[in-house]
Amino acid sequence: MSEIAKHDASRNLEVIGVREGMFGVHGSGDTTGFGGLVEPIVMPGNTTPPFGSWFDEVWEVLREDLDGDGLDPDDVIVRGIADRGEFTIELTPEHLVQVCTHLRDDQDLRFELCLGVSGVHYPADTDRELHAVYHLMSLTHGGRVLRLEVAVPDAHPHIPSVVSVYPGNDWQERETWDLFGIVFDGHPALTRTAMPDDWVGHPQRKDYPLGGIPVEYKGATVPPADTRRRYW
Repeated sequence: MSEIAKHDASRNLEVIGVREGMFGVHGSGDTTGFGGLVEPIVMPGNTTPPFGSWFDEVWEVLREDLDGDGLDPDDVIVRGIADRGEFTIELTPEHLVQVCTHLRDDQDLRFELCLGVSGVHYPADTDRELHAVYHLMSLTHGGRVLRLEVAVPDAHPHIPSVVSVYPGNDWQERETWDLFGIVFDGHPALTRTAMPDDWVGHPQRKDYPLGGIPVEYKGATVPPADTRRRYW
């Protein structure tokens, strides 16, 4: 067994699908040479404490904070994942702002900096197709980096905005809405960043067509400065 295979066997992996071929092309249309590829799609699975490193301290302090709010931590935290030296906490969407506030303000946590939010689209993850992923850093505690993840269904892709806790997330939430279609409720101005305001669809989703999208820019104008959209 190779060293890579031994490493994978020691990890708690969850198979979420199987990929056949490349780029979703089947039959004679696949010109990549990978038509016979069959590869399992795996993700790190749930990890049972103790996690090791500083992960256990963060896990326990956050659960204590939630318990102090009168919440059952198991109703807020979906799971913890310790994998390859990184720690991820998956949350239910409705308590995201409350958790971020504790992570920022608790003296034993102090994740003062949010490095932004990214969208991920897993079409096969039924009722959890859209994921929002946040990376938090604690400057107080030597640069610890914690990942938060929230999953919502494509049919109702709503997640609370954390701009009230991490104001720097303003632009990143707009970009994630623009490209993935995740709606951040409570955002001060959830408008597109890369695509035109009237664009239909969200181009970084896996169900978005790779080509054949009609694009029409004829007659485009730049409005006078005093009539342009404002964000303040």
